Amino acid sequence: MIMELGLYTGIKTVSYLCGALTFIIGLKMMGSPKRARSGNAIAALGMVVSIFATIFFHTNAQGELKPIPVAVYAVLVLALLSGTLVGWITAKKVQMTKMPELVSMFNGMGGACAALISIIELQHLYHSINANPLSLLLFLANGLPYGLIATILAGLIIGSVSFSGSVIAFLKLNGTMAKPIRLPYYNIINTAFLIALIGYAIYFVLNGGTLASAMLLFLGALVYGVLFTIPIGGADMPVVISLLNSFTGLAAAFGGFLYDNKVMLTGGILVGSAGTLLTLVMCKAMNRSLSSVIFGAFGASATTSASTTEKGSTRDLNASDIAVLMNYSKKVVIVPGYGLAVAQAQHTIKELENLLEERGVEVKYAIHPVAGRMPGHMNVLLAESNVSYDKLVEMDDINPEFDQTDVVLVVGANDVVNPAAKTDPTSPIYGMPILEVNRAHHIIVNKRSMNAGYAGIDNLLFYDSKCAMFFGDAKKALTDLITEIKAL
Repeated sequence: MIMELGLYTGIKTVSYLCGALTFIIGLKMMGSPKRARSGNAIAALGMVVSIFATIFFHTNAQGELKPIPVAVYAVLVLALLSGTLVGWITAKKVQMTKMPELVSMFNGMGGACAALISIIELQHLYHSINANPLSLLLFLANGLPYGLIATILAGLIIGSVSFSGSVIAFLKLNGTMAKPIRLPYYNIINTAFLIALIGYAIYFVLNGGTLASAMLLFLGALVYGVLFTIPIGGADMPVVISLLNSFTGLAAAFGGFLYDNKVMLTGGILVGSAGTLLTLVMCKAMNRSLSSVIFGAFGASATTSASTTEKGSTRDLNASDIAVLMNYSKKVVIVPGYGLAVAQAQHTIKELENLLEERGVEVKYAIHPVAGRMPGHMNVLLAESNVSYDKLVEMDDINPEFDQTDVVLVVGANDVVNPAAKTDPTSPIYGMPILEVNRAHHIIVNKRSMNAGYAGIDNLLFYDSKCAMFFGDAKKALTDLITEIKAL
């Protein structure tokens, strides 16, 4: 095979094949928390191999190495080192509460790269036509290269939408844009804008266009990315992050088509398909349809509870009472939420787990698919404190166990345990699958205050006769609880 392709082209092809295989193997390993870190490292190694093969085995049509100026190599090496250094430092220093913002920003950078590739390739196409009159004659005789132009524009539009949408998601996640912005008839405006964007792109492909008109399309896609994301409420951010991630993967796949780069194509397809599947999982967890996500008909959050029933009153428990309750329990289930991440209490919760297990208490963690601010946020948070992966139980598996659970400790979670999702048809979260903690014998909820969660509605769980509130910062409250248990 290598001899048929030429030595250097063959080496590059084999390197790309190895890179594509590592992506597939790495993605498969990421399906298991125990092997996710190793899978990520394997996929990263494949990317490194592919990058170096692209740089040092750049060949012409005859399979011969193309001479590249030393200055170009210097720029490439400088860019690689700079990007690696910035990425490494950022990832090492970012707090777990800021991980969703980091994911959004990194995803946006991928979309921006895909869009820039498309702009550059359009420039190359027009330059080749202007520099070679024969190319223009061939185009006039045989028609415009519709497939090539369509591929370039697809990457341009999708990459641009992913970039600007990810920037807005970043601003929402870090609190800069705390509230959704909804223009009058925003659903109609967004849909009409998208149709106009696609229509203009089709006209561009069929009739050709200038670089100026391509830039207009680029700006239009950026605007649509903003319009698409700004109406979305914070509770729906996990869905949005997954969807934008699939957009970036799709844009990268179009780049693979452009350069006939198999590893880029494979990576883009894997990211796009994985992001799409994850989006569907998130939609199911949020009780949303994919069409409502695409057309922006979701994310509206209520400011008050839709329930018209008498909610009753809440009751408080102190650390001493909760310590006694947990100390004499047989089974405790912990429900982590964003409040746990904000308080950076993951190591404290692990200490509580160890203490309870020393006293013969079975401890598990109930993980809702959209707990936190991005898919898998709680899994990563707890893994940082070395919580055993076997103790992390998904929603569908843990719900049947709540009937036999003595105590459920909810730390910083809200909407994912709200029984209104099952009992109140007028609630905006009605139909959303939840952790059915209200079936446990005793429920302890740790929160800073009675403020509503991201969905903006009151939590009926707080008024359940089996529920008690444990107010305070999660780290301090859990530390006090540990102290009281040790004193028993």
